[in-house]
Amino acid sequence: MPRSGPHRRPSLWTVLVPVVALVAGLLFATSSRTALGTNLRAGQSSQLSGLIDQRESSVARAQDDLAVVQQQVQALTDQAASRDSEVAAAAAEAAQGLSSAGLTALSGPGLSVTLDDAPAQAGGGLPSGATADDVVIHQSDVQGVVNALWAAGADGVAIMGQRLIATSAVICVGNTLLLQGRTYSPPFVVTAIGSAGQMRTQLADSSEVQLLKAAVDDFGLTYSVTDQRQVDLPAYDGPLEMQYAEQVPAR
Repeated sequence: MPRSGPHRRPSLWTVLVPVVALVAGLLFATSSRTALGTNLRAGQSSQLSGLIDQRESSVARAQDDLAVVQQQVQALTDQAASRDSEVAAAAAEAAQGLSSAGLTALSGPGLSVTLDDAPAQAGGGLPSGATADDVVIHQSDVQGVVNALWAAGADGVAIMGQRLIATSAVICVGNTLLLQGRTYSPPFVVTAIGSAGQMRTQLADSSEVQLLKAAVDDFGLTYSVTDQRQVDLPAYDGPLEMQYAEQVPAR
């Protein structure tokens, strides 16, 4: 027989309702105080900028340490090769693949491509019919240029003097370029060694570059290609392992 009257035991829901109401009231009060005088997003931009600066400093220190270790390894390898013919043969075989892997400096004729945001309008406004995204260089623009240069058979490619290899990633953070742990502001300069004629043809045929050229015509962005008699590309000096992907064993 169900219980009734003043001796009826309260249900779990009857107990929880006041608790939920109390918690909700506290949340509403906190939200109200915050909205009256606090910007919920304050500090996020400065925190991100500080994090990027900290990361850049860490990368610079790590690259300096890596350069020292690489020099030590090379010195030991040369010493061993001078005493052991097998080591000398292995070192010579490895050296043949260093150039194609981007691990040695490279020089030769080629071209440079300069990409830049549209110049600021008088009064800080935007060109007619443009949005903020229309007047800046995007990650897809830089990547499109790099892809076209590789497709044209470039012997080597660099962005802002940073040598690219097969695992290099072009990433934009806002209107800055994040490349191998360092950030760069526009104008972005892409240099490549190879046949300037073939690279120009491939750039002209690229659908990504064609979209960029349309934005150049409509909103005043910069896209310029210049033949170079001599391009000097440094050796890639960053990490060789992939950070965001791993090889899956074949089944």
